[in-house]
Amino acid sequence: MNNRYLVSRERFIAAPPEVIFEVMATPALHSAIDGSGTVKGAQPRGPERLSLGARFGMEMNMAVDYKILNTVSEFEEGRRIAWRHFYGHIWRYILEPATDADGTAGTRVTEQWDATAVRGKIFLRLAGYLRRHPVSIEKTLINLEAYVAASGRREAGNTGIS
Repeated sequence: MNNRYLVSRERFIAAPPEVIFEVMATPALHSAIDGSGTVKGAQPRGPERLSLGARFGMEMNMAVDYKILNTVSEFEEGRRIAWRHFYGHIWRYILEPATDADGTAGTRVTEQWDATAVRGKIFLRLAGYLRRHPVSIEKTLINLEAYVAASGRREAGNTGIS
């Protein structure tokens, strides 16, 4: 079934699911991987790491600065995390161990924007979300891959010897 209110993209990333999950479960890192250019940072009084039912705020900008409060609605350690805000659409990340065509171990990361249960879908269409989200999600996955690769290089370079 093709549903324009469920936008889903996936990408293979050569890193274990646990490493990628840590990025997704850390609100302070969301602005580092955001492909939409709207996520500016985590609000200061939220949790450092997400868990089921956790509420966390984000500083946003889409023509104007604003804040948004999210609630973690799905959580399976190392495998799945999703959050929603007051309007009801969900941002979801599904992580599955995988290998690429060359046999490199890693993770198939699926990012979804799920507005299937949202009332007033016309506002989503008028605001252009249906048109923008596929590209933004693809950029986020590219940014996530780059962030994880750079983090791995930083960790590999840190031998602990001073």
